[in-house]
Amino acid sequence: MKLFVVHKNTIIMYSLIFLFVFGLISLNKDTALSVIQTMSPKKDLPIYSVSTDQKICSISFDAAWGNEDTEDLIRILEKYNVKTTFFVVGSWVDKYPESVKQLSDAGHEVMNHSDTHPHMTKLSKEDMLKELNSCNDKIQKITGVRPTLFRPPYGDYSNDVISTVRENQMYTIQWDTDSLDWKDLSKEDIFKRVTENVKPGSIVLFHNAAKNTPQALPMILEKLTNDGYKIVPISELIIKDNFTIDHTGKQIPNQTEKTTLE
Repeated sequence: MKLFVVHKNTIIMYSLIFLFVFGLISLNKDTALSVIQTMSPKKDLPIYSVSTDQKICSISFDAAWGNEDTEDLIRILEKYNVKTTFFVVGSWVDKYPESVKQLSDAGHEVMNHSDTHPHMTKLSKEDMLKELNSCNDKIQKITGVRPTLFRPPYGDYSNDVISTVRENQMYTIQWDTDSLDWKDLSKEDIFKRVTENVKPGSIVLFHNAAKNTPQALPMILEKLTNDGYKIVPISELIIKDNFTIDHTGKQIPNQTEKTTLE
């Protein structure tokens, strides 16, 4: 017959674990989640959206490949007097410098989508900085404005990516409303996806050179403006200082900071 001896320290340890778990269960859901998040390793998140009570949102386009509809997009946006943010790849700037200038001249933000569209998480910090600054240099040379926003290719990021972008005096931007236009959805499906998911503080993702985006965009702009939304470039939506980012990537202002520019 085997005897199992349980030491006093072991009993105390398991008792403490039991009490801690029971205490978490007794807490309300939000408090328990907060405790668990505090204990978990901190994950650095990009900005997916902004907390605001105002009906304000941003529309963005990623430009990495084709250029067949850029002029159409500019005309549509001009018709509705809407300014947006275009995230462009440095190699796209090399191929279409005249389009970069047209976007900037039309009042749209031209921001950084890397120089060669790599998975940033697979790069060294030195190579990350090369991707950021090479693209920034190309955009600044044409527009006269150095980008302050970065969208990682493929939406692929890590703590190292975000901290490197931050050290480069830039904000990492994602989205909370995905049009999925790159999947060649119909204009009706793109319209539905966007308009049913936009909320105050949302950032919407489109792509230039997507098959049905030029057809869906006027419908979306009309719906959003009729619903009372003001559409602004991302740099006018996000909070520049004194903010936190919650577990969903929502940017939340500190009490002394307003959520949008006046």
